[in-house]
Amino acid sequence: MTTRCGFVALIGEPNAGKSTLTNHMVGAKVSIVTHKVQTTRARIRGVAIEGDAQIVFVDTPGLFQPRRRLDRAMVAAAWGGAADADIIVLLIEAHRGITEGVERILEGLGDLPQSRHIALAINKIDRVEAPQLLELTKNLNDRFAFEKTFLISAEKGYGTNDLRAWLAETLPEGPWLYPEDQIADLPMRMIAAEITREKLTLRLHQELPYQLTVETENWEERKDGSARIDQVIYVMRDGHKGIVLGKKGETIKAISKLAREELEEFLGRRIHLFLQIKVRPNWLEESERYSEMGLEFKDGN
Repeated sequence: MTTRCGFVALIGEPNAGKSTLTNHMVGAKVSIVTHKVQTTRARIRGVAIEGDAQIVFVDTPGLFQPRRRLDRAMVAAAWGGAADADIIVLLIEAHRGITEGVERILEGLGDLPQSRHIALAINKIDRVEAPQLLELTKNLNDRFAFEKTFLISAEKGYGTNDLRAWLAETLPEGPWLYPEDQIADLPMRMIAAEITREKLTLRLHQELPYQLTVETENWEERKDGSARIDQVIYVMRDGHKGIVLGKKGETIKAISKLAREELEEFLGRRIHLFLQIKVRPNWLEESERYSEMGLEFKDGN
């Protein structure tokens, strides 16, 4: 039996549906999904099996015009993920079409090695009429010679089977890189931190968009099969600490409960989650914080 294995980089603007597609393809939640843009920071890999092929998805941060050090490190991680992959899939939102951001990405694709397989996936097709979709498909293929074009809805699953089958047959021949039952290569400590950060983002999306981060400080396995997880939420100002705590600690309790329940479902066992909030005004300028997020500090210049 000939096996295939390789890396597939999903690239696109923030909120194009890369995380949703990764989670749908893998069949489990390995990437943070919120209604806020720019929530994926590290290159999170999800592993899917299709026949004799093992597809390793690299869910990159959204490509946008960077302004801060963290932005620059995220954009560098996205293009780095694309350059290292065997196949690149550009995700475009059907209803938004060719934006300025998409124009920049199309230019960037032209700088990548010619040997890369590059496909186009137009997502959220249920939001537009067929004539508009056909016109967008033609315009995009006129601008770049995509090897293949897929019309999909990552959320509803339309067209994703065809995409998965094409990825499986296009990947290079070679041995599988991960055990069959492994769905992600991120350390569990980082996945746990991402789950808590997602709950914070969803709950506090108005007050604290990107000014917090979460790190798993300690993970203790217990004799009864449960685990104690200690996490630190870093915020930039004293006022932010109050927002995360909430009145009489109600907000942090609600976030802790939601994160713990999802961790228990994900890990299939009991979890004791303890959250602590620390004020670090300059965490966006600390190299250790970037290491915890799987980003290169130097890429942010």
